Amino acid sequence: MLLHHQFVRTAKKYENNLAIADRSTGKRLTYKKALIGALILAKKLDAYRKGFIGILLPNSAGSILAVLGTLFSGRIPVMINYSTGAEPNCRFAQKKCDFSTIITSRAFCQKINCPHVDGMVYLEDVMASVSALDKAAALVKAMLPVDMILRRIHGGQEDDTLLILFTSGSEREPKAVQLSHRNISQNVDSVTECYHFVPEDIFLANLPFFHVFGQTANLWVPLCVGMTLVTYANPLDFKTVCEVVREEKVTLFAGTPTFFWGYLRNSKPGDFETCRIMLAGADKCPEALRQGFMEKHGKILLEGYGATETSPVIAVNTPENNRPGSVGKPIPGVTVRVENYETDENCPVGVTGKILVKGDNVMKGYFDDFEQTAQSIRHGWYDTGDMGYLDEDGFLWHVGRLKRFLKIGGEMVSLVKVENVLETFLMPDVECCVVEIPDALRGARIVAAVTQEIDEKDIQKKLAEKLTPIELPSRFVVIPEMPKSGSGKLDFRLITEMVRDMVRH
Repeated sequence: MLLHHQFVRTAKKYENNLAIADRSTGKRLTYKKALIGALILAKKLDAYRKGFIGILLPNSAGSILAVLGTLFSGRIPVMINYSTGAEPNCRFAQKKCDFSTIITSRAFCQKINCPHVDGMVYLEDVMASVSALDKAAALVKAMLPVDMILRRIHGGQEDDTLLILFTSGSEREPKAVQLSHRNISQNVDSVTECYHFVPEDIFLANLPFFHVFGQTANLWVPLCVGMTLVTYANPLDFKTVCEVVREEKVTLFAGTPTFFWGYLRNSKPGDFETCRIMLAGADKCPEALRQGFMEKHGKILLEGYGATETSPVIAVNTPENNRPGSVGKPIPGVTVRVENYETDENCPVGVTGKILVKGDNVMKGYFDDFEQTAQSIRHGWYDTGDMGYLDEDGFLWHVGRLKRFLKIGGEMVSLVKVENVLETFLMPDVECCVVEIPDALRGARIVAAVTQEIDEKDIQKKLAEKLTPIELPSRFVVIPEMPKSGSGKLDFRLITEMVRDMVRH
């Protein structure tokens, strides 16, 4: 399905239902008002060059209408990450995708100290230019039957590019991922089936829309089903987010483990009483975090798995099928294959190998990067770059990035495994990240970064009981605050650089 067309159908069916509760600005829009707003913006965007349009906005009513208006006008949104440097990311996106126009907000740019970039169009100016005639024309159009509205906005095909998202760049320069209407609608349909989403659900939308987890779960799922989106711009404002969940009676809540740790520590009993689904993804979910939510709130924290290139969901645990520690079963329409990282042969049940994925959720490819696309997608199978195994019941167990495995003395060592064991001996508020540094004799050695001083001798003694000698960290370093991406994922590339620099000195 064309997703902006599905929004029109949803908006007409549930026009008096609350579509957006914007907790940052106080705006509350029904589906009818959201449709009118998107139509007004689409008309204004006709003044700009066709093709790509950048969007640099926090989660809000404005950002949702900007995405919809861009699609209505026949243009393609390029979602720009503002958490890791808005100005350079704007320029990088403009150069990579060859466009100039960026929809943003003057107030937002001032808040994040982003200077003006050539091509920026401010929503404040756009809205100030809206006349009574513009509003009347959009209102009349919004009152037409669905088919007539659809004929008056951009059409297209399911395999057309819906939007461009950038990978996190935690391991290398960000890649521009082209996701089609078919890609994300496959995810929308499958997760809706898995979790039995209904229009009465209220979805907390605080994961940034420049991240695929936020784009699918916090934007398109609610808009296609007819739910209420409760937007809040800062997922790191843990205390306020907990209050928003309680006050808005949120039923669905997705986030990264980093964010969930913050919500657990800053919440009060009862804050998550109305939540029926709480889903952690984008990074491994520690057992201590699951236990914390069960003990404090009596809530099961479910874990899922995905990638930007797969729109994003590959596998999920559900209330009916939950195996803690695994990332769940592949969602309907998605096939997972595990193959030997050296021979490319299928791995037997329980044997770790590379995780490959096939389905309509797999991206069209990386924009203007045929070589990288060809390396990542072979015969329809997307190579996730992750390692894992399938158990006898079809649950997928993720054991880390292939790049987070290293050979020491001819043996494959999983840095994630070392982290998992190390975490069991640390206090819950201590983060750790295990990295590789070059070693002239062994080729590589392991160093563990932690966020607080620890008793190294005691920890090493405990680790020695669980790990082989080659898996033991050779030393520990303290990084008070681990660098993270806007979605809360650890920035392994930057952490590795920091550790290597600390070890050299």
